[in-house]
Amino acid sequence: MEHILLSASLAFLITFFAIPIVIQVAKDKKLFDEPDERKVHKTVIPTLGGLGIFAGFIIATLMCVPSGITSELQYFAAATTVIFFLGLKDDILILSASKKFIGQLVAAGIVIRFGGVQLTNMHGFLGIYEIPHIASVVLTIFTIIVITNSFNLIDGVDGLAGSLGVLTTLVFGIYFFYAGQLTYAVMALALTGSIVAFLIYNFSPAKIFMGDTGSLLLGLVNSILVIKFINVAGNPAANKFALEASPAIGFAILMIPLFDTLRVFTLRILDRRSPFSPDRTHIHHFLLDLGFNHRMVTLTCVTANIGFIVLAYFIRGLGATTAIGILLISAFTFIGVIYYSRPKNKSVSNIPPVNNNNIIKPRKILSLAPESVEAD
Repeated sequence: MEHILLSASLAFLITFFAIPIVIQVAKDKKLFDEPDERKVHKTVIPTLGGLGIFAGFIIATLMCVPSGITSELQYFAAATTVIFFLGLKDDILILSASKKFIGQLVAAGIVIRFGGVQLTNMHGFLGIYEIPHIASVVLTIFTIIVITNSFNLIDGVDGLAGSLGVLTTLVFGIYFFYAGQLTYAVMALALTGSIVAFLIYNFSPAKIFMGDTGSLLLGLVNSILVIKFINVAGNPAANKFALEASPAIGFAILMIPLFDTLRVFTLRILDRRSPFSPDRTHIHHFLLDLGFNHRMVTLTCVTANIGFIVLAYFIRGLGATTAIGILLISAFTFIGVIYYSRPKNKSVSNIPPVNNNNIIKPRKILSLAPESVEAD
């Protein structure tokens, strides 16, 4: 227990004291996300909050995981470092979607090949149990890429991605603690501590954004945690805290960012557009159209995600296939109610996005020039 508490506390303190320094450096060097007609914020705001999140997370994790109990931690650190520099470069110079995708593939490859994190069993979902090796690798890569980008794409209003990240990592951390998976418990709760500290500066009105540096890190760590959760919770022979329908519960823990991303990607592909093309079809856009402020959007999404987790837990006895089906129906109902409650004059087809952290940014949002700030 002392390792868990120390990791969360240390991560919180490091991030809490690092963020003001990051803000000051960003102001001195003119590293801002500038407002324009597409943005919901009206003043220039630094986007390098991920620096503080990464610092708190990586230092606390490396210091608080007891030595000798795991061999995969070094590879997780390597993968998160790859994602950190990928996000940092994108926040400063802007990367193309293809380069970001390649970087995410490299991180996923490290996690799978060296970290041993891989989906090898569907635990009865669609009647599937053991998965062939090649199919397992492909499915794991897909899972990591989608979850990594889901937090990047949901980061559209102040406090939303961070609050969802606190919920997911806290749930995973508590479960892994009781399941005896100390490495993953420390990782999860170290990230929880870092995000809580970051949110102090990110809640509306935000003083700083996490940027791609923070959202991609949040997504990658959650992808590692959910894959491990499915494997551990679905193995009653090796875990006294096993849970039926572990894929459904894992899906529910990440429900809002994951379902929203899969839904939006599907709509864009059906519309013969790139899945990464910008629009206003995310759930937070619909809630903003209803007149919700940032805090209300965040509270609504987090509350809904908690509801999905509770629902999945109580219907787990129905099996993974039925449970996931019920979750999907519930999610579509939730989205449908919000969508059809919007004012009728709102259109989502060609309105540019307010997402300050979208994966496609055909503009340079940050200026390194000391004397002038480049407009978007």
